[in-house]
Amino acid sequence: MIEGVKIRPLKKNVDERGMLTEMMRTDWDIFEKFTMVYFSKGYPGVIRAWHRHARGQIDYFVVVEGMMKVVLYDDRPGSKTRGEVNEFFMGEDNMILLRVPGDCWHGSKVISTKPAILINMPTMLYDYEKPDEERLPYNTDKIPYSWEIKMK
Repeated sequence: MIEGVKIRPLKKNVDERGMLTEMMRTDWDIFEKFTMVYFSKGYPGVIRAWHRHARGQIDYFVVVEGMMKVVLYDDRPGSKTRGEVNEFFMGEDNMILLRVPGDCWHGSKVISTKPAILINMPTMLYDYEKPDEERLPYNTDKIPYSWEIKMK
């Protein structure tokens, strides 16, 4: 796994009333801090990639509806895992909390037949005047990854 990336399985508590899942707790070893919470909704087949943060932000992702493939690429100088790619399939069928080092390139693709909702709990507030984002197109040749389905 890429240096700094962590995952934590999330437990679904289910009864006749419905379901409850805790997404973040201060007593979990994965926790550092978060400053805001937001969600984004993606439509089937849509790719949102690539971007990264240069000022030390860490993202904490949970997909609460649908399924997404979240992909990370490490090109950080001095990283033990430089050049590695990680794929995470997350959502209703695989409830996990994913810690994403913000300075790693990351992106997502909705792989379910319905929209997917991703919740992010980043460690830094979004700066509207000076956004901490660097972007590349999803099909850049600077990242050794194809978003096509891989038949295994």
